[in-house]
Amino acid sequence: QVHLVESGGGLVQAGGSLRLSCVASGRTFSKYGLGWFRQAPGKEREFVAGIRWSDGSTTYTDSVKGRFTISRDNAKNTVYLQMNNLKPEDTAVYYCAAKQGHGLRIWALYDYWGQGTQVTVSS
Repeated sequence: QVHLVESGGGLVQAGGSLRLSCVASGRTFSKYGLGWFRQAPGKEREFVAGIRWSDGSTTYTDSVKGRFTISRDNAKNTVYLQMNNLKPEDTAVYYCAAKQGHGLRIWALYDYWGQGTQVTVSS
């Protein structure tokens, strides 16, 4: 059983930064991909960024490219999402998720989810 725990959310002004963390346990993650998703009130869950544990390759949704960076720390079994130049439209609950195989951008393909962490960006 995979267990994911997110942290690092909070309230920040527009233009500010936050770093989200996702600590993963319960598996050897070499064959896994991990993704960050977000869901704002009244909106569908959307893909933000993903990383393959094996080689560190990354992918981002267009709206966060150049502002967000996903990375991993193998020794700590932790995935990070560094968020810079935050905008009010980034306000959402952010979720970490894990899956094997391809399709990092598709939330329905993920097997394991964290509880989420709230990010609020004020204008």
